Amino acid sequence: MSFQPEDPCFASQSRVYNDIGKEMLLHAFEGYNVCIFAYGQTGAGKSYTMMGKQEESQAGIIPQLCEELFEKINDNSNEEMSYSVEVSYMEIYCERVRDLLNPKNKGNLRVREHPLLGPYVEDLSKLAVTSYTDIADLMDAGNKARTVAATNMNETSSRSHAVFTIVFTQKKHDAETDLSTEKVSKISLVDLAGSERADSTGAKGTRLKEGANINKSLTTLGKVISALAEVSKKKKKTDFIPYRDSVLTWLLRENLGGNSRTAMVAALSPADINYDETLSTLRYADRAKQIKCNAVINEDPNAKLVRELKEEVTRLKDLLRAQGLGDIIDTFGVFTQESEKIIAELNETWEEKLRKTEAIRMEREALLAEMGVAIREDGGTLGVFSPKKVKKTANFQIMSVSGWLVILQGEHDEETAIPRRACICIFPQRPSTLFDDSFDAFSADQTPHLVNLNEDPLMSECLLYYIKDGITRVGQADAERRQDIVLSGAHIKEEHCIFRSERNNNGEVIVTLEPCERSETYVNGKRVVQPVQLRSGNRIIMGKNHVFRFNHPEQARAEREKTPSAETPSEPVDWTFAQRELLEKQGIDMKQEMEKRY
Repeated sequence: MSFQPEDPCFASQSRVYNDIGKEMLLHAFEGYNVCIFAYGQTGAGKSYTMMGKQEESQAGIIPQLCEELFEKINDNSNEEMSYSVEVSYMEIYCERVRDLLNPKNKGNLRVREHPLLGPYVEDLSKLAVTSYTDIADLMDAGNKARTVAATNMNETSSRSHAVFTIVFTQKKHDAETDLSTEKVSKISLVDLAGSERADSTGAKGTRLKEGANINKSLTTLGKVISALAEVSKKKKKTDFIPYRDSVLTWLLRENLGGNSRTAMVAALSPADINYDETLSTLRYADRAKQIKCNAVINEDPNAKLVRELKEEVTRLKDLLRAQGLGDIIDTFGVFTQESEKIIAELNETWEEKLRKTEAIRMEREALLAEMGVAIREDGGTLGVFSPKKVKKTANFQIMSVSGWLVILQGEHDEETAIPRRACICIFPQRPSTLFDDSFDAFSADQTPHLVNLNEDPLMSECLLYYIKDGITRVGQADAERRQDIVLSGAHIKEEHCIFRSERNNNGEVIVTLEPCERSETYVNGKRVVQPVQLRSGNRIIMGKNHVFRFNHPEQARAEREKTPSAETPSEPVDWTFAQRELLEKQGIDMKQEMEKRY
């Protein structure tokens, strides 16, 4: 084909576009990545073919493709379809990438690789456009910023490779399934700089350096095309394809041999002095024809699965009706319901998944509430401490279940938000000392309580049993009389002991432990058979396995005020301390026992 109007083989710009551009635009609407690039020697008409001129009927492939793209978008009458278009324009000059649309990005942009998206240009501008006028203005601005120079063969020779990229997104909302599907097509339109010979172009100095870089990248492109052609011919992988040898081939990796439908325009010069270059270009094009790309429609995998399931269901129903078995479609509905259930799960948006997660969390909390456990709304947990005055609005859920009041307190790591400790506070009933009449707050910093001690440090100090005013009963769940604190075990009696909390004449809260008949109850290692007044810090063992520490906040505060310089005990009062204390008070020397045994 020729661009001379008087030539019998004349091909106008519109014919070139109709032969190449229309098909590629159709593929883009189908959801494929597409690429068109022009190759040839300098002055052969590559830029004219791709960009054209401002004159009437002289527009190239890129302007015509963009114009028809928006014509198809504007002609769309389907309300379920919506479109969005983004463009970017860059040039590769002397193996450096420049952004032609953003004047602030004057320096060299870095080429990086994403594990899923592949090679990309960091910080390259992607501008949204809504009409052909917008895209034409951006193309004009980019062309003015592009590097060109005069040589002996071309007054406006392109000294760089230009890549105009259109990211075309199609969104469709299916009213039947309430599913939104999306197809994203990447349209790469490439105007390569021409291969040139230094003696023909008369290049010197900077022009010579530019020509060397152009030829280097085109040589690498030729190697890549040759290697890919060999792969397609032999149907086996070669040892190495030199994509990374040039920025151009690295950025066009997917277009050359991956997920793309690619077309190449070979620009030739009819002059006999360019015979060698023309022959080289034809060989180039012949090798490119042998490459087979594996293009796929770019759509969401979930959307694809939903579409295939719907098509399968429709096909099976039609098959049943064609065989005169339409009556069993109702029976077949069991299988269609399974497919529809899968479709519904895949159709869930992120917001719906979050709402579903929140609903499950609330159900879990409601179940815990039935079991007598309440948790904070943020899921945080706190360590054991004397509870402070906490307002009702502080995200604490306070509830009474079967006469029990249960609160889960906790603390979490400020940096990682990972819970460090968990503490369940258990009240036998709603004590008057804990709550005021309005139930807006509770003040437990004066309430005596028991703290569990466990052989496992992580399980120690995780349970708090508050001692109410009056009598707090401890025993088994199957006792005749309702027990306030329920324990289990072979050595726990049905009615094991009683905690009696009363105020003396000075207003101080006095807690007395009264063991029941034949119950095994120990205070500080000694078995008690008579009522004993408890002091803060006393160790209480019920049966053989239940070990507690008695805490009385008022007493502890008063003792600290009397002896502010009191030293901290050298040994922690934990499960080990309580067990050793018990053995020593029972006359068992652990050291001697160990020496006898070993």
